[in-house]
Amino acid sequence: MTNEEQLPADHPVSPDEAEELIIDRSPDAESQPAALHDSIVSAKISELEELAAERTADLQRLQAEYANYKKRVDRDRALSRQGGVEAVVLDLLPVLDSVEAARSHDELTGGFKLVADELERIGAKYGLSVYGEVGDAFDPTIHEALMHVPLPDVEVTTVSAVMQKGVRLDDRVIRPARVGVAEPE
Repeated sequence: MTNEEQLPADHPVSPDEAEELIIDRSPDAESQPAALHDSIVSAKISELEELAAERTADLQRLQAEYANYKKRVDRDRALSRQGGVEAVVLDLLPVLDSVEAARSHDELTGGFKLVADELERIGAKYGLSVYGEVGDAFDPTIHEALMHVPLPDVEVTTVSAVMQKGVRLDDRVIRPARVGVAEPE
């Protein structure tokens, strides 16, 4: 097919015909040697391959940016949720202390006992735990020592009295246990 031949506008063009039309657009297409003809085709192919590689690299960059964005959003969402739970727990600490005081004086009975049990169950669901018992090994990262008492029968520093229980939210200490400490002489 030459430049003089014209195709109707609605005529479908096959890939081979399209290649001929592209290559034969030059005025002296018939006089071009085959080597020059092949070099033009290979130049067009390499140009298209470079363009495809560039677009592929752009898509890979966009995909990596999206993956990083999604990780960042998920992390921020988890931190925000954790901060909200922590704020509610801090507001409920006086209530939990009152429930613990009522329990230690055997005043936790009837309907109030059911409410206290449900409150503790919901707290545990969100990772809330209370710690600090007499006889525990003293750990300054989770205990706050309010008094020290030397005792002869103690081999390691231990908790001898608990003034206020400590509170953890998952693995994080919200409030250290306030304790009396027995130390070896």
